[in-house]
Amino acid sequence: MTVSPFTAHRSPTRRRVLGAALAAGAAVPLAAIASPAWADPDRPGPAAERLTLPAPTGPHPVGTVPLHLVDRSRPDDIAGPGRFRELMATVWYPARAVEDYPVAPWMPAGALQAFLTNAGLSGLIPLAPLTAGRVGAPVRRSGRRLPVVIFSHGAHSHQGDHTVMVQEFASHGYAAVTIAHQYDTYTEFPDGRVAVPLYDRKAPTLPGDFAADLRFVLDCVEQLAAGCNPDVDQRDLPAGLLGSLDPRRIGAFGWSKGGTATACAALADDRIRAGLSLDGPMQMNPPLSGDLDRPFMMMSAEFTRATDPAAAAFWSHLRGWRLDIQAQGASHISYGDNEALFPQVAKLFGWSGQQLQDVIGTLDPDQAVKIQQAYPLAFFDEHLRHRRGHLLDGPSPAFPAVTFLP
Repeated sequence: MTVSPFTAHRSPTRRRVLGAALAAGAAVPLAAIASPAWADPDRPGPAAERLTLPAPTGPHPVGTVPLHLVDRSRPDDIAGPGRFRELMATVWYPARAVEDYPVAPWMPAGALQAFLTNAGLSGLIPLAPLTAGRVGAPVRRSGRRLPVVIFSHGAHSHQGDHTVMVQEFASHGYAAVTIAHQYDTYTEFPDGRVAVPLYDRKAPTLPGDFAADLRFVLDCVEQLAAGCNPDVDQRDLPAGLLGSLDPRRIGAFGWSKGGTATACAALADDRIRAGLSLDGPMQMNPPLSGDLDRPFMMMSAEFTRATDPAAAAFWSHLRGWRLDIQAQGASHISYGDNEALFPQVAKLFGWSGQQLQDVIGTLDPDQAVKIQQAYPLAFFDEHLRHRRGHLLDGPSPAFPAVTFLP
């Protein structure tokens, strides 16, 4: 099958989203919530409480471990001669005996500082949320290998921006692998280097480059499944991780450009048994050639088939099980951690209800969080685990905002 390169020049970036948020709250400066009493980034002070993420709903505690990966099949001319594509990834998984392991931060400290400083929100650094994950906790083994889902973030974003969804999967018995796409992300390497987005047309940051990262991480999942450690530094992995992943049950999902990359990777690689796009723009130039005969689901917001010809064209190439849903009132950032975090930020800034809606849309934030916990899990449960429920059959009274698009 021939896969055309993807472009995404219209895709909103996280920098623009945060810029809009800052503009919405410009009437209340960050100084209003900050004070010297909590200037230490490691200790939130009395001026405000740490932001929080909703707890996952599954029965299992969550473990997590970072991986430092190098794809030696892809030279990196930007890094210099003899260098290859370098990535950070993180594995999230169902864990046991987590009490003695440290809580994982939402982002590594250096990456967090660069991310929020670039957005003009450095005063929020001490308030950054923690996750439900425990770093290095042993894997819960149940006698059967874990299905795997791989996550691709959006433009100028980071691998933690859908932690609500990722730790939800892990709490329900999945291994979820998040990728930090070098040159279009904020991340931190084990030697302390902090990577930020590179605004250079020569940088490998097109959706096709993201898709190549996805396919490389598929290789790494297969290595883990075979009992081999793909970490280039050969750091210790959590007990039970090697040999615990199921390479025959792999799905992929992504937000915005990551959703487009997920589609591209699924078209090119049949190891991806099911794919999910969270409001991906699906821009293809030249037009896509080839069809996808495996399950694919779209959660639309801004890039709907009715308003976006690229999304409609992609839909026409889906020959297997397919579904397109839209939460009424959702914005481009509604299917991610923003729905949990921005309402808390709005309280700190003293935003009006309209200012908050200008950023996250009119979808009720609590409902938005429940939607992103329920629908992706139902999709992958059905197509990777053959656990068919009724949530994907049609409208549900539990989620009145969700519309099934014909």
